[in-house]
Amino acid sequence: MSNINAGIALAAGVASFISPCCLPLYPSYLSYITGLSVQQLKSGSNTKEVRIRTITHTLAFILGFSAVFYTLGFGAGLFGQFFNGQRDLIRQLSAILIIVMGLFLLGIFQPQFLLRERKLDLKWKPAGYVGSFIFGIGFSAGWSPCIGPILTAIIALSASEPGTWFTLITAYSIGFALPFFVLAFFLGGARRILKYSNVLMKIGGVLMVFMGVLLFTDQMFRITVWLQGITPDWLIF
Repeated sequence: MSNINAGIALAAGVASFISPCCLPLYPSYLSYITGLSVQQLKSGSNTKEVRIRTITHTLAFILGFSAVFYTLGFGAGLFGQFFNGQRDLIRQLSAILIIVMGLFLLGIFQPQFLLRERKLDLKWKPAGYVGSFIFGIGFSAGWSPCIGPILTAIIALSASEPGTWFTLITAYSIGFALPFFVLAFFLGGARRILKYSNVLMKIGGVLMVFMGVLLFTDQMFRITVWLQGITPDWLIF
């Protein structure tokens, strides 16, 4: 199940990036951390200097938001280990939280306090890579109506399965980072993906509810059984 959960976390990271709360702001984020205008990024994306600057600052930004994700995952892992004797209860509570977050993404459950976006207000940015790292921390140390529920689900999954938090957070961070890197060289692609982001978030909400039900009933192993059933024999080791 650890491999299945890691795959879910990877997909969740991708979904967080392409969400309607993040993707439209992506060019602005990239411009802010690199110090280049969006027009410069578009026109100079093929030059070596712009590529190196984009990659290195993007990496610093990713390390910043990953630091927060790992901290949250570590806390969830400690919680799960400390209350290991109540593992079934934690699993069920985590499942309920995942279901609630899925319903929120579907628009069925929308309390006002979850609809408000909360971000660290960084009015200034230190120069260089330290600034990009700090901006990454500020980006992740908050709440957005799109990213928050998905990350909450991964944290809850980490608490329900002690010892898996590092794998899950790593997979989630990679899932978020990969499209960030890719679109750094194809800014126009962000606009094309944006028109599908709402649909993808709804699909993600359905999958979260489904996963929450399986987790609550302790039937997550059925995903493994299903995948084994559709996997060709030549891919089974």
